[in-house]
Amino acid sequence: MMGDPRFRKRLELPLLILTYLIAAIGVMIVFSASYGQQGGFHKKQIIWIAIGTVGLIAAVWIDFHNYGRFAKHLYIVNLLALAIVGFTHFHSAKNGAARWIGIGPFQYQPSEFAKIIVILSLATFLKKNIATIKKPLTLVTSLALVAVPAWLVIKQPDLGTGLVLFAIWSGMVFVAGAELKHLLALLGAGAVMFSLLWYTGIWPKPFQRQRLLIFLGLREDPKKTGYHVTQARIAIGSGGIFGKGYLKSTQVQGGWVPERQTDFIFSDIGEELGFVGCLVIIGLYSALIWRGVRIIVRSDEDLAGKLTASGVVAMLAFHVIENIGMNVGVMPVAGVPLVLISYGGSSMIVTLFSIGLLESVALHRHQLTF
Repeated sequence: MMGDPRFRKRLELPLLILTYLIAAIGVMIVFSASYGQQGGFHKKQIIWIAIGTVGLIAAVWIDFHNYGRFAKHLYIVNLLALAIVGFTHFHSAKNGAARWIGIGPFQYQPSEFAKIIVILSLATFLKKNIATIKKPLTLVTSLALVAVPAWLVIKQPDLGTGLVLFAIWSGMVFVAGAELKHLLALLGAGAVMFSLLWYTGIWPKPFQRQRLLIFLGLREDPKKTGYHVTQARIAIGSGGIFGKGYLKSTQVQGGWVPERQTDFIFSDIGEELGFVGCLVIIGLYSALIWRGVRIIVRSDEDLAGKLTASGVVAMLAFHVIENIGMNVGVMPVAGVPLVLISYGGSSMIVTLFSIGLLESVALHRHQLTF
C-alpha cells in the first residue's frame, strides 16, 4: 500500500505536517507551562503522541467504509462505558468530576472516545437516511442519536465534551443537507428547554450557572468562579506583542493560572510568545482545519466520506474556537482542551485517530483497492 503511487498521490501530507508541527509545539508549551512541577508532563505527552500515532496509522490503513458495519456495536459499547462512569463506582474522579475508568496506569476517558464513535455512528445513520434528511423526523432522530451519549457525558459533569458532540451533529447534518429552518427550530426548542431547566433549578449545576452568569456579565466573582478566566487574561495580556520569552512566564509558572497545562494552556502561549505567537498558533490551526475542509469538498461523490470528514472538522474547529475563546474571555468556560497542545492522553489519542480518519477519507473516498 505505502509504495502504491495512488497512495502517495492521495495522501494529505500537509495535513500530517501541520498535525505533528502543532503537537511538537504542544510538547514545548506543556513543558513550559508545567515547568518546576513534579510529574514530567511533557514526557508523558510524547508517549501519548506515540500511542496516538499508532492509532493514526491504523485509521489511515483501514478503509473508513468498514467502520459502518461496526458502528452500532461501538455505539452501544460506548454507552455502556459512559453509564459505568455515570452510575457506578468503577471510575476515577478529579475536581468533583467522574470521567475516567482506570485501566492499570492508563486513565480511559469514554467521553473522549464518544466523539469518534458519534461521528462514525452518525455518518452511518445519515448515509442510510439521506433521502429524508430534509424531513423533521429524520433530523430529530439523528439528534436523539447524539443526545443520549451527550446527556451521559454532561451528567459526569463534562459540559464541554457534551457541547462538542452537539457541534459534531450540527456540522454533519448541515453537510448532509438538513433544512436551515429545521435546525433553527431545534435551536429554539433547545433554548426553551434550557430556560425551563434553569428556572426549575434542575440543571445546570451551581458552578456552571456561575460561569455562565460571569461570562454574560451578570455577576462579578473574579476571586472564585471567574478566577480562571481573570488570571488567564492577565497572563495573555502581560505577554504584549512579542511575549516574555520561552520559559519566562511569571503568571503561568507562578501558579496564578489554574489548569495551566490543560484547559488554560493558551494563556502560557500568550504570556511567553505574545500576540504574534498567538497569531501563529491560530494560523496553524486554521490551515489544519482548511485541509480538512478540502477533504470534505473533494469527497462530494462519496457521501460516507463527506459526512465522516465533516464530523472530524466540526470537532476540531469547535475545540479550537471554544478553548481559545474561553482563555480570552469571549466564550464561557466549558473545560474543552486545546487539541494537540493541551496535556492529556485520551484527548491526544482521539485527536490523532481523527486525523487518521481524515486521511483515510482522502485515500479511500472512491473505495479503491490498494
